[in-house]
Amino acid sequence: MSLNSSTKVETNKYELEVSVAPDVFGSAVDKVYHKNAKKISVPGFRKGKAPRHLIEKMYGEGIFFDEAINDVMPEAFVEAAKEAGVEPVSTPEVSVESVSKADGLVFKATVIVKPEVEVKDYKGIKAQKTVNTVTAAQVKAELEKMQDRNARIITVEDAPAKSGDTAIIDFEGFVDGVAFEGGKGEGHPLVLGSGQFIPGFEDQVIGHKPGEEFDVNVTFPEQYQAEELAGKAATFKVKVNELKSKELPELDDEFAKDVSEFDTLDELKKDIKKKLQEQANAQSETELENSLVDAVIEKLEGEIPEVMFENRIDEMVQDFDYRLQSQGMNLQLYLQYTGMEMADFRKTFREQAEKQVKIRLALEKIAKLEKIEISDEAVEEEIAKMAENYQMEPEKIKSLVSLDNIREDLAVNKAIDLIRESAEVEEVKPAKKTAAKKPAAKKAAKKAEEDTEEK
Repeated sequence: MSLNSSTKVETNKYELEVSVAPDVFGSAVDKVYHKNAKKISVPGFRKGKAPRHLIEKMYGEGIFFDEAINDVMPEAFVEAAKEAGVEPVSTPEVSVESVSKADGLVFKATVIVKPEVEVKDYKGIKAQKTVNTVTAAQVKAELEKMQDRNARIITVEDAPAKSGDTAIIDFEGFVDGVAFEGGKGEGHPLVLGSGQFIPGFEDQVIGHKPGEEFDVNVTFPEQYQAEELAGKAATFKVKVNELKSKELPELDDEFAKDVSEFDTLDELKKDIKKKLQEQANAQSETELENSLVDAVIEKLEGEIPEVMFENRIDEMVQDFDYRLQSQGMNLQLYLQYTGMEMADFRKTFREQAEKQVKIRLALEKIAKLEKIEISDEAVEEEIAKMAENYQMEPEKIKSLVSLDNIREDLAVNKAIDLIRESAEVEEVKPAKKTAAKKPAAKKAAKKAEEDTEEK
């Protein structure tokens, strides 16, 4: 292969003229001939037994050229792009200029390439980092979650239902005295206070004991999904068959021993606080990094090809489809269920795709400006980590992943570290929530009281 010429035809678009030597192209033609000779019939010869020169005489010298071109062109194009110093981001538009056994192959490839961008003032970015301190209320809330997860479910024999209980009910709904479709159920478990049923239903079950039968009067919401019921008053005949309640364990040292490796409740509380603080610190760092990323994107200059955004959206859609398939669904079914067209679905990824493309270009440029180099040892360490995470042999990872891509990813990560380390970060406390304004009636009453005191 040889690069004859590289011409910039417009911003981020190049035309490459590439030659494939006669011996290389001839070898490709030979392979195609040997692969297809058995399928070709020539009068006077058994199928697959005709000499090559007769086949070419009968069907033309170029009978094997198209397939040979398809075989040699991809590698020739990649080598030519590398020699030209451009990085393609689109499938090339190709035209064959000349082809023959004697002279080989000459083709032109027009392709969109990764843009040249500029990033200025990426060091010393001013940013704020929110410092969150875990409160006793947060620790208490986490303890209550643990308490709820370890609750014992008991059957209530002779006590009224309360919020949080699970009532096993039979019900049938009527509008204007007529039962309606979908309004009947038997043995339905309803968590009171969950909002599972229409507004007002669960509130009227609260207070009733197992075995009781009663009416529940409600009005369907105006925006109810069943249009024939929307906004209509309904009466449900309800029976509470069974009532189940959660019995929460006591928050004491025994509880700590049962749910953790700690012997006392105080030790458990300290551990919860420590973990919550670690999570809060990690969240603060993530928010800081995101703000720095946004700042770097603002400093990015360059014309980015539309195809780069579309390529990233393609990848994101594909990842989404893979996740759906792992759950027993696929993208086509998902779009049917949601009533969404593919074009509209793709738009939901647009903003995120643009951000990812821009920050990647910016970080690659910074890594280049800072002359960040990644050693072979660092690449091997990363491969070892990947092998451990995916429970695969390192050699298998190498066969699946480009080492150049790993090296680029590591360089980008170092660029992020550089931006973070050089940033001027101001630590701030979370903004306090402003107290709700007093209702007008209360304000008026207080004003009247003050006026009376003055008199």
